[in-house]
Amino acid sequence: MDKKESKSIAINKKARFNYEILDVWEAGIILTGPEVKSLRAGRAQIAESYVAPEAGCLMLINAYIAEYDASKGGFVEQNARRPRELLLHQKELSKLIIAVKQKGQTIVPLDLYFNSRGIAKVKIALCVGKNTRDKRNTIKQREWKREQGRVMRSYNH
Repeated sequence: MDKKESKSIAINKKARFNYEILDVWEAGIILTGPEVKSLRAGRAQIAESYVAPEAGCLMLINAYIAEYDASKGGFVEQNARRPRELLLHQKELSKLIIAVKQKGQTIVPLDLYFNSRGIAKVKIALCVGKNTRDKRNTIKQREWKREQGRVMRSYNH
């Protein structure tokens, strides 16, 4: 049986730069029909979003999923930046909530995608914020790798 690859919709590139990632989970997300259609069209952003515990569950806050064009079907009032509930196992959920409340860590979405079965998923990470020195070190490493690539290409030609 041929497995389909997961189709990425939105990637949070700033998360890996601003945070040190400790652990990663895959979470389901509760969406409405027009939101799923909008995701299939690739109209979403998670760059400014975060995950926060509310009333015993995790909510994806400030994620932008564009309103689906109402001319193609029925009209449903839709808020593009509404909080969306994330689905996790109870054990994972309690571990994340405790880490955020007691240890001062942050939960950040890394990737919004459709899995091989066509279900919308969010890859979330438990993170600790980097300080300025760590960010500068990340930039140095990235530039060094880029320079190594240039040198290797010049030797090959």
